[in-house]
Amino acid sequence: MALTQVAERAALNKIIDYLDEDPEKNIDTIMTLVDKFVPEYVLPSQRRAFDAAIRERNNWYRLMMRIFDLNPEVRTKLLKTLIVDCSVLAWPQQERMREKHQCNIPYAILLDPTSACNLRCTGCWAAEYGHALNLSFEDIDSIICQGKELGCHIYIYTGGEPLVRKDDLIRLCEKHQDCAFLCFTNATLIDEAFCQEMIRVGNFVPAISAEGDEGTTDARRGKGTYAKIERAMNLLRENGLPFGISCCWTRENADAVATEANMDWMIEKGALFCWYFHYMPVGASSPASLMPTPEQRERMYHFVRDMRSKKELFTMDFQNDGEFVGGCIAGGRRYLHINAAGDVEPCVFIHYSNVNIHDVTLLEALKSPLFMKYYENQPFNDNHLRPCPMLENPYELGRLVAESGAHGTDLVEPETPEDLRRKTVAGAAAWAPVAEKIWNDENDPMYTKRLEGMQQGMAETDLEKFERLGHFGDCQNEK
Repeated sequence: MALTQVAERAALNKIIDYLDEDPEKNIDTIMTLVDKFVPEYVLPSQRRAFDAAIRERNNWYRLMMRIFDLNPEVRTKLLKTLIVDCSVLAWPQQERMREKHQCNIPYAILLDPTSACNLRCTGCWAAEYGHALNLSFEDIDSIICQGKELGCHIYIYTGGEPLVRKDDLIRLCEKHQDCAFLCFTNATLIDEAFCQEMIRVGNFVPAISAEGDEGTTDARRGKGTYAKIERAMNLLRENGLPFGISCCWTRENADAVATEANMDWMIEKGALFCWYFHYMPVGASSPASLMPTPEQRERMYHFVRDMRSKKELFTMDFQNDGEFVGGCIAGGRRYLHINAAGDVEPCVFIHYSNVNIHDVTLLEALKSPLFMKYYENQPFNDNHLRPCPMLENPYELGRLVAESGAHGTDLVEPETPEDLRRKTVAGAAAWAPVAEKIWNDENDPMYTKRLEGMQQGMAETDLEKFERLGHFGDCQNEK
C-alpha cells in the first residue's frame, strides 16, 4: 500500500472511530469529514445517498443506527473494513486496473469452498455439482491475494454449504483483516461457538437462506429447516452479530415472500439486509415451471421499491435492480464465480468456462475468451430490467459460449446453452413487454434517470470502454 493510501486509510479509520463514539451526535458532520479526505470521483452517488439519509432522518438513517446496536467488538472493525478497505480505497484501484488491463475487474469474488451440503434445495445451482469437490485453504488464500492486487476486497462464499469448512473460513478471516467475507448459508451449522469466532475475527457476515414462512421455506429446503434458521438468527441477534437474508423467490413462494409482514419478520429477527434472487432454472433437473410469472415479477419490482422507501432493511433485487448497476454485472464486471472444482465462471448461474483457477492466474481468467466476450458485449440490453444473457436475452448466452469456445462446467448434469435456452425463451418473451412498460412509465421515479441514457450505474471505465469499442448506446438485444 502506497504511503498516501496508508495516510488516507488512517484518516478514514479515525473518522469511523469518531462516529462510533457518539453516532447520533456525530453523524451530522461525518460526510463533511469524508469529503475532506476522499476525492469527489470516488463513489459519488453512494455518498449522496448517505448524506440524504442523514439529513432526512429516514428509514436508511434508522438502518444506520441499527448498525450501531451491534456488538462493539465487531461493528467498528467491520465498518472500517467495508467502508475504507473494501470501498473507498478499493474502488479507485479497481478502476485503475480496468483501465490498465482493458478487461473487467470485479468488486467482489464469489467462490465455493466446497460442493458438500447437508441439504438439497429445489432449484439450487450448487445441488448440480455433487458433493466431493473442494477448494483448499491454499487455493482460496491465493485467490484472495490475487484479488487484492487488483483491488478486490470482498469475498462471498457460496456452495454447497460453506460452513462445512467453517474452520478454514475463520482462518482466512484472520489472515485477511482488510477484506470482508459474506457467506450464503442455510444456517443449520451456526452455533454459539461459531458466533464467538465471528466476534473474534470481526469480518464475517452470514446471509441466511430463507423463503418466507415455515411452509415455503421447508417446502424448498426440507422439513425442520425453518426452525433451525430461527435458532441461528436468535443466536446471532443475541450476540450482536450482523447478518442478512438470502431469499430465492419462485412462482410458488412469491406471494409469501413479497409481504410487508415477511420483511418486518426479518427486521424483528435482526437482519440488516435481504438479497432477493429470481429463481433460475439452471441444471438439467431444475424445472422452468418454478420461474416467476411476469405479473409476479412486476409486483416484486414495485414491492421492493416500496419497502426500500420505508423499512430499515437494505434490500437488493437480483434481476429488477439491474438499472442501478448498469445491467449485467457478471463476467467480472462487478463479480465472478469460482466453483469448488476451480472453474472460473462469469456468474453463479452460468456454468460455462474456458479456464480453471488451478491452471491460470485470476487476471488470466478475467482475460479468457468467455470473460472477454462479456466485457465486449455488456450491457446485453438497453433496458436494464432485461439484463441477463441467459434469462431475459436467452439467445445471447449460446452465442457467447460458441464464440469463446467455452465448455460446460457442471460435472453432474451437463446442460448445453441450447437446452437452457429452451427453458427460458418463453419467459423472456413474456417479460419483455412488461419490462418495456415499466421502463417507459413516466410516473416511475427512475424514469428521468433512464432518459439520461446509459450512464446510470456505470463506472467511468464502462463509459470509456463504450467509446473505445464504438458501441455506446448500441447494446445487444434479444435476437
